[in-house]
Amino acid sequence: MVELLAPAGNFISLRAVLENGADAVYFGLNKYNMRANAKNFSLDELEDVSKIAKEYGAKTYLGTNIILNEKLACELEGNLEIISSSEIDGLILSDIGLIEDTVSHGLEAHISVQENVTNSYTLKTLKKLGAKRAILSRELSLGEITEIAKKSPIETEIFVHGAICMAISGRCFLSYGLYGRSANCGDCLQPCRKNWTLTYEEGDDNVINFSDVEDETFIITGSDDGSYRTNFFSPKDMCMIEYIPELMKSGVDSFKIEGRARSPDYGAMVTGIYRQAIDDYVKDPLSYEVRDEWMEELGSVFNRGFDTNFYFNTPFETSEDNQSKYIKKDIGQVVNYYNKVKAAEIRIWDDLKIGDKIIIQGQTTGSITHIIDSMQIEGESVDYVSKNSNVAIAIPTKVRENDFVYKLVERNSDD
Repeated sequence: MVELLAPAGNFISLRAVLENGADAVYFGLNKYNMRANAKNFSLDELEDVSKIAKEYGAKTYLGTNIILNEKLACELEGNLEIISSSEIDGLILSDIGLIEDTVSHGLEAHISVQENVTNSYTLKTLKKLGAKRAILSRELSLGEITEIAKKSPIETEIFVHGAICMAISGRCFLSYGLYGRSANCGDCLQPCRKNWTLTYEEGDDNVINFSDVEDETFIITGSDDGSYRTNFFSPKDMCMIEYIPELMKSGVDSFKIEGRARSPDYGAMVTGIYRQAIDDYVKDPLSYEVRDEWMEELGSVFNRGFDTNFYFNTPFETSEDNQSKYIKKDIGQVVNYYNKVKAAEIRIWDDLKIGDKIIIQGQTTGSITHIIDSMQIEGESVDYVSKNSNVAIAIPTKVRENDFVYKLVERNSDD
């Protein structure tokens, strides 16, 4: 059975992806990982992460995948005893020099996509060094992945959903060159996602095009000032939900969802859908069908449009900003939950009505999406509640005091 590996940027996300069927979670410390801008976890919190994951029978992988200078490498090596004692299962490493120390502390060594593993010969060498798994390069086709996985002496892992970097396996210098903030140290400001101005100098004979690709167009938009802008640095997000059978047949051991810096409802939604897809295929491969609602639901959370990355061809479409049909509006907080009647009392600071879709998030609750079908004020059923009120909402899943409440609002809506 393939492992479904989901991201956790904080405790709410951790609970959200586990509740939605993740077999394993990956996360980062405040140092050493490629998402410095996510909340992340402290060394003292690793034991709690491990305990929560064990409640669900899930494995835990700690990302330590930045380029380590001498000081950081020594620090990380010095913390391996604490990490091991927290009962975390493994480390995701971008530095093969720490494989031996990691394994000697009883931890699995997983090699990061930053290592750009593209062939079985590298995997054989990693096996000799003690690695248990390698995340394969994101520039490989599905055919290449299948061939490599067949020959691999260790476990293999691939990304199946989420943001894609324009640089090879994420090794980029653009953020550092412009702002002095290094992507390779987890501090990327994502200048590639900005809208760039395109200029062209006449008479430049130094640019020679040997490409045999007929369509070399980018999405270019004219501006009021007469210049032209494009997002050609910014690829669309990867989405492989429609190709689960092909991925399952590749022989890869783990499917990874990108998104530690994204919201808990993103993690919950994406994890839940890939869980359904994998389980449907395993249950009956011959009758497996892609559900129509999967793509619609994936499009309802943050995304830059979808592509299949390099799995079937070379990506050529560029993304713009968030393509989700909805925005998440902060509208309230849970006051209490009444187990007997399965209802939550919520203090709201925005209007609410029957049929609204809300998200409730909390450190223990995780992330729950619910369409309101019953509301009461002082025991009387109501269809609409104005802001600055307390309202009881029927919700079958337990939520908790001080959980955050959001309303999903369609973009360009007047609501």
